[in-house]
Amino acid sequence: MSKHADSIDTKVMQRIQSQGPGWVFTPADFADLGSRTAVATALTRSKAAGTIRLLGRGLYDTPVVHPVLGLLWPALESVAKALERKEGIRLQPSGVYAANLLGLSEQVPAKVVFLTDGATRTVKVGPTQISLKRTTPRNMAAGQLSAMLIQAFRSLGAVNITPQRIARLRESLPAVERAKLLQDIALAPEWMRAHLREVARP
Repeated sequence: MSKHADSIDTKVMQRIQSQGPGWVFTPADFADLGSRTAVATALTRSKAAGTIRLLGRGLYDTPVVHPVLGLLWPALESVAKALERKEGIRLQPSGVYAANLLGLSEQVPAKVVFLTDGATRTVKVGPTQISLKRTTPRNMAAGQLSAMLIQAFRSLGAVNITPQRIARLRESLPAVERAKLLQDIALAPEWMRAHLREVARP
């Protein structure tokens, strides 16, 4: 191995270690360190050494080992952030997954759906299938919390937006974040707006 290659290997590894266990990344996260080929070679060596794991096409992580559960799969939020960085797209949790993240549902979907302003496609990470669905600019226009609540409420349906669920949201979400919902109220369907106002009130 040349000194140059050794240097790129070292720099790639230093960046990976600085992010800590559980970080999900793509070769694009090291584009400033060297050529595409040099970065790919460095990642291949690290994978062979067992310090990183290949999750799917072009997606890697630093595996986390739980003392009881063993090797864990990465958090889906980390996978989403890696895809956003690599492709310059935005991803918005949708459906049951959005409801689950907000504590409104205990159901853990086998297929996770993200709305995106990028292309529609499917990404497989371990046992989980991540579906990216291209959507309208309107659906991507709201702030992160507003968009997630709109998608979660849409998934649950009007009859399931109970006072208990509203109370849970008011308790779990910081007041300053809840107040921001009012800025996006016009982007929500008409039937949902009263519920969002109730979540947002001081």
